[in-house]
Amino acid sequence: MSDSSGRLPLIDAFKAIASQLIVFHHFAAYGPLSVAARQLAPLTVDWLYDYARIAVQVFLVIAGFLAARGLSPGGKALAVSPLPLIGRRYARLVIPYLAAIALAILCAALARPWLNDEMIPAPPTLGQVLAHALLLQSLLDFDSLSAGLWYVAIDFQLFALFAILLWLGRYTGGVPILLVLALATAALFWFNRDASLDNWGIYFFGSYGLGAAAWWASDRKRLAAWLGIIACVTIAALVLDFRLRIALALAVALLLGFSRRSDLLERWPQSAMLAFLGKISYSVFLVHFPIYLVANALFVHFGLATPGAIIFSIFAAWTASIAVATLFHRWIEGPAASRRIAGAFGRLRGKAPS
Repeated sequence: MSDSSGRLPLIDAFKAIASQLIVFHHFAAYGPLSVAARQLAPLTVDWLYDYARIAVQVFLVIAGFLAARGLSPGGKALAVSPLPLIGRRYARLVIPYLAAIALAILCAALARPWLNDEMIPAPPTLGQVLAHALLLQSLLDFDSLSAGLWYVAIDFQLFALFAILLWLGRYTGGVPILLVLALATAALFWFNRDASLDNWGIYFFGSYGLGAAAWWASDRKRLAAWLGIIACVTIAALVLDFRLRIALALAVALLLGFSRRSDLLERWPQSAMLAFLGKISYSVFLVHFPIYLVANALFVHFGLATPGAIIFSIFAAWTASIAVATLFHRWIEGPAASRRIAGAFGRLRGKAPS
């Protein structure tokens, strides 16, 4: 049984774990604190640097799974234009994203006098800010204003592409599943093997498509063999070119598919901590790096070089990230907050002179 808010505990658990891995990947990858931590625990920090980043695949699969659930739960074509759906998705992503960019610019300005490190972005230009606002910074070759912002742009591209494929499904006998699976297969075998495409959603569509396929295959009205077919196609792509990120995406997709068929999706695990961290995972993703910038600046400014000080600084950065993300979710990123902010913008437009 789902909770009263309609959340899915298993997906919250996946989001919670994946978001924390990404946080600690960034902690292991950037700044003087990462260098100091590597001296204390080289194996742990190296593992986080090399492997924790593939947790992004969890979010890609979940995004595809939930997109199929929301846009085409029965695998039917969209009967209306996808443009309003794409516009709403943009607003849902960009309102907290822009607030996070403002936080990143502020934190970088605070940290810059004390920290001379490549992790500190240069003061932004107007063109750079506009490119970020339009989710085009990577495509236009602008430096990112914070770590991880590329994923928001990719998520939007994937959703838009998925919605368009569902709409085009009207011309394939009303079966858009065929278009989605065909493009996902092409991504697994070709696009995802070309690193020059990693600024484009099509590079990641294999994982996203696996998530959508897992939703459709988990419908009890369909043969369980569908999950086997998905697995076989992906394994064939891995035999051609093994990529750990794709193996993880397949594992997550199969777990989601089987959990829905067995009703575990809405019942397990019953963990208040995982539910909370899953709920605020997008906020954690957006705000943790600006907080980490300030933590690095304080670490350098106060010369905190002892093992105890290093551990305390990392723990403090992590704790502050969770605390700020909690407030950020409540006032900016959460559904109620987003509706309130969008409503305020709507009222401002209504008052503007024509």
